[in-house]
Amino acid sequence: MRDFARGSLPPSGASHPDPLGLAFDAARAAAARGEVPVGAVVVRDGVVLAVAGNRPRADRDPTAHAEILAIRAACAVLGDERLTGCDLYVTLEPCAMCAGAISLARIRRLYFAASDPKGGAVEHGPRVFNQPTCHHAPEVYGGLRESEAAALLRDFFRDRRS
Repeated sequence: MRDFARGSLPPSGASHPDPLGLAFDAARAAAARGEVPVGAVVVRDGVVLAVAGNRPRADRDPTAHAEILAIRAACAVLGDERLTGCDLYVTLEPCAMCAGAISLARIRRLYFAASDPKGGAVEHGPRVFNQPTCHHAPEVYGGLRESEAAALLRDFFRDRRS
């Protein structure tokens, strides 16, 4: 079973702006559009390649999750279907579909904020990266700014229900 670090970043020599902060900005923009507030950022060698927020409603596409959109955009920037050496920052634990795409894209490291006991597939549910059929498992760092992400989601759904 793969071990996951919770609540801390690994030592890194890469200097880059706050990519998780950019993911939160994308999540807030998604919420303003009426989308579930999830944002994702792909970074390589300290350079931000792609930033995306959820768009399933706007795009009328159930696969338009922030992670998928960011991966697609980063692949277009690099001209490659593999994102070797790239890191993905996301505000919510990825679902099974997104975890599969992360594996197929060969993302090096996955950083996420809030856990998702209902729909998450990294630390919960199918635990995609622990399956023998998973060809590539990124390093995973969860629980970063978790309370901020949880509050964003909680407030979004509270407002939708009122």
